[in-house]
Amino acid sequence: MAVRVDAWTWSVRLFPSRTKAAAACRGGHVKVNGEAVPPSKAVVPGDRVQVTGTLGRIRVLEVVRTVNKRVGAPVAVTCYIDHSPPPPPREVLASQPRRERGAGRPTKRERRETDRLQGRG
Repeated sequence: MAVRVDAWTWSVRLFPSRTKAAAACRGGHVKVNGEAVPPSKAVVPGDRVQVTGTLGRIRVLEVVRTVNKRVGAPVAVTCYIDHSPPPPPREVLASQPRRERGAGRPTKRERRETDRLQGRG
């Protein structure tokens, strides 16, 4: 039985909502058998679905069973075989640069304080 790729990825808990699953498909973050697909693409057992998530983490899943209704986590794991590469070590993630809190644009309050100090307000 063929199921839409956005419905399948949502039902096996790769995305929190079907809307986000469809948006990921339209954005090119979901590939079936190595090809970027629209949300309406049908998947069948034996297809390989590749999902690029946050921080560039790639999940490669082989469809074993198609479901179109959201299932619990223990059942979802039985619907695919995970061929994903292992995640990067924590040391690599920790070494990536991060912005300090508040290092972005000043808030409206901070702008008012700056204006007051410079005599413009």
